[in-house]
Amino acid sequence: MITHAGSRQPGYGRPFSLPGHRVVLGTERPLRLDSGAELASFPVAWQSYGTLNDDRSNVVLICHALTGDQFVADEAHPVTGKAGWWHSIVGPGKLIDTERWFVLCANVLGGCMGSAGPSEINPATLEPWGLAFPIVTIADMVRAQAMLLDHLGIERVFAVIGGSMGGMQVLEWASLYPERVFAAVPIATAAQHSAQNIAFHEVGRQAVMADPDWHEGEYWRFGKKPVAGLAVARMAAHITYLSEAKLHEKFGRRLQDRENFKYGFDAEFQVESYLRHQGQSFVERFDANSYLFITRAMDYFDMAARHGGVLANAFRQTLVRFCVLSFTSDWLYPTVESRRIVHALNAVAANVSFAEIVSNNGHDAFLLDEPDFHSVLAGFLAGAAQHHGLLPVCNGHAPPR
Repeated sequence: MITHAGSRQPGYGRPFSLPGHRVVLGTERPLRLDSGAELASFPVAWQSYGTLNDDRSNVVLICHALTGDQFVADEAHPVTGKAGWWHSIVGPGKLIDTERWFVLCANVLGGCMGSAGPSEINPATLEPWGLAFPIVTIADMVRAQAMLLDHLGIERVFAVIGGSMGGMQVLEWASLYPERVFAAVPIATAAQHSAQNIAFHEVGRQAVMADPDWHEGEYWRFGKKPVAGLAVARMAAHITYLSEAKLHEKFGRRLQDRENFKYGFDAEFQVESYLRHQGQSFVERFDANSYLFITRAMDYFDMAARHGGVLANAFRQTLVRFCVLSFTSDWLYPTVESRRIVHALNAVAANVSFAEIVSNNGHDAFLLDEPDFHSVLAGFLAGAAQHHGLLPVCNGHAPPR
């Protein structure tokens, strides 16, 4: 069954309508999760752009990052009103041209924008799942996406593209379903979550759980949301998305709306004001329990561990064409992590291109105006399309409903 998405605002709030689509999957066969739990009759919300061609060969699947969602290229996000997070490169006539490609993005399992997650209703109790929602992994997210494609009658995608946690999903797609992927573009990512990144996530989770309004994950019972804790988690995480050079360029030690110190604990510095704004705006669009579940999924991510400790084994005999991209100033997922992926792919003679993009924008560079990044990505997609035999213009039919 596919319906227009209808969900609750993040945080178990008032009902509101989401644009796009929502399908209930697992009605005949539940999704077995890595934890051993099974998820049956679960919703997945998704958004699409462009037209699916007659042989369904022009599909580009985009995987979103931790705090992203399916609204990749909308003119106005349904909650924030801002343009979609990759609006700059996805759309008619843009780098990922929706006049040529059928672009699809699904809200991940554990999310809070219409897909199954802790803020959705548990059919067994008719209450929000909360912490009773089963723990999910990156691989589980990808398996749910594969079920969505099955439902839509899409056997294979031209490309899977994603940055950060989206890049982790790209790697899982290439490993779990190599026969369904022609090209894979993991950006600013890693094949396992490092101890440092697990530590950052734990600080964020503890901030949420220490908020008295969290109520052991059942804050909806009290008409509350742990906004203070979630805002602090976002503030701490946002520091990791920028480079030191970018922070200095944007803010330095400049004061916020004053010429002299006030000798107190208000936001004296511009960087403090910026982080507080990031935290406050985040809690308006994201659910605190979803933050716990998705960060934990990232922490569990370790592709080599499932393959005898050898990352190359995850890609043996693959025919997928890879383009691995990193950024010089990204200290959250530094270039050394991308090189490990490339080395593993080289070890199994995979078709792989690699580029390290010079940028001072830190981890968030893949979301920003980076001409060199855009040029490399455009070149790879053009070459892959030529090898795949896809013509520049696709005449087709409307996407499945």
